[in-house]
Amino acid sequence: MNLKSTLEPETLFATLADLVSINSVNPQYPGGPGEGALAEYVSDYFAKNSIPFEFQAVTEGRSNVIAKVEGKPGDRTLILEAHMDTASEIGMFRQPFQPLREGNRLYGRGSCDTKAGLAAMMHALKTLKRAGVCPQSTVLLLAAVDEEYSFRGVSKFVEKGIRADGAIVAEPTGLTTIVASKGVLRWRLKTHGRAAHSAKPHLGVNAVTEMAKVLMAMEERFPVMFRDRRHALLGCPTYNVGIIRGGVQVNQVPDSCTIEIDRRLLPGETKESVWKEFECLLSSLGEKNPELEVEMEAPLMDENALETPASERIVQVVSNVSQKLLGHARMEGVPFGSDAGRLARAGIPSIILGPGCIDQAHAAEEYVNLDQVALAAELYMESVLEF
Repeated sequence: MNLKSTLEPETLFATLADLVSINSVNPQYPGGPGEGALAEYVSDYFAKNSIPFEFQAVTEGRSNVIAKVEGKPGDRTLILEAHMDTASEIGMFRQPFQPLREGNRLYGRGSCDTKAGLAAMMHALKTLKRAGVCPQSTVLLLAAVDEEYSFRGVSKFVEKGIRADGAIVAEPTGLTTIVASKGVLRWRLKTHGRAAHSAKPHLGVNAVTEMAKVLMAMEERFPVMFRDRRHALLGCPTYNVGIIRGGVQVNQVPDSCTIEIDRRLLPGETKESVWKEFECLLSSLGEKNPELEVEMEAPLMDENALETPASERIVQVVSNVSQKLLGHARMEGVPFGSDAGRLARAGIPSIILGPGCIDQAHAAEEYVNLDQVALAAELYMESVLEF
């Protein structure tokens, strides 16, 4: 069925501009109001187009919006998913919530990550609804909260035991089908020392100096270890120490120092396996430094890697549609995480596909290519019809 002529690209672009104009910065960032106003807009859109929907409360004032288009009885269920929250607007070159169209680009916070994908999914459902099409599979569109911080929106969605046969998650992939992505484990590691006057540092134990020993040991061990692990689509695992805090004043020996670690996982790696590697490193380091006292706190984030086999129906369908519309059916991997990881963990075969480039996400000048937005809507719609 060819419904391309009814997709109305300019109407789609106007919807995207509306979405960008609504500040939905995650509350984790300073001044972020959350997704409340955007959820109201999305729900109004579904109501105006006679698409059944419901709110799903996640935290106070923050709700997922879940739309549903019924398919044929007893058949499959397909999930379309995009998150409503964005990264902070601080440091942007242009007005973040005044969408600006220049040529084939639309600028503004969230234009790429992921309001373009959300708008395309909304228009795909509207087009099917207006055409009176009953798809083979039931379609759920999840507009989720909190992807940019801790995945609470998609976690709430799957915790009730939702069953589905496939999912398409709208992150900026340049319309390439992503079947693998790294997981992420984040936690704090703390060294404990003993405070003393800086005039007599020998009376104390400098926790910052102790942490330096840990950092040096990490740098000596892990890069070499990781080179021996290579995934065909994802490359090697990585770690990054993004935050370090220690001491309270310059004339005092610091009695504590804390770092925050971001560890990117390959398929097959788990929190337990990573934990064991760090415990082995700290044990070895402690044998050489008896005064070293280190504490590993519980993870701040624990997200498994994604790896969806090519044999899954969702991969085959999207590949077929991509070949038809784009002239290729490339399958790749990405180093970043997304809500797809939580869907896959719940047993839902998932791929990541959306308009825009990840290099523009969270950037000081965020934008999306509008040709890709229009193609995404068509691709989502055709995938729904073939699934």
